[in-house]
Amino acid sequence: MKTFSAKSVDIERKWWLINAEGRPVGAVATEAAALLRGKSKPQFTSHVDCGDFVVVINAEKAIFTGKKEDQKIYHRFSGYVGGHHSETPKTLREKFPERILEKAILGMIPHTRLGRATGKKLKVIVGSEHPHEAQNPQPYVAPEKFVRPSELKAQGAA
Repeated sequence: MKTFSAKSVDIERKWWLINAEGRPVGAVATEAAALLRGKSKPQFTSHVDCGDFVVVINAEKAIFTGKKEDQKIYHRFSGYVGGHHSETPKTLREKFPERILEKAILGMIPHTRLGRATGKKLKVIVGSEHPHEAQNPQPYVAPEKFVRPSELKAQGAA
């Protein structure tokens, strides 16, 4: 029996729509990164871009849990003297609300040529209207969390 390896011409891509309204940034980013990489597909191959397109709407309404909105800091450096910039999600949300989710999602995919190609299939939109209606994106519904039988017994449901 041979090991299956997907080819880029055999990949069938879908369009998925994720609504970030009222959901934690990390939860949305995890779902989007898995769809972008194609991790849920049976023909997933790590060295081939076999993921789908992802459209995230209502990016400005994604939430942080705890005090992360005020305490988390995004750093960037231009490479020049005095070129260090840092800002909190609160200040970043005022100027560019979509960048919070973009940073979270792109940080979860590999930082390689393949990761950059994968990141181009991500579309983060402020508001509920998006320009990708022609592609007919399907609403993504996260699968139910797996519950171990031992956890069911502890809850008294089994």
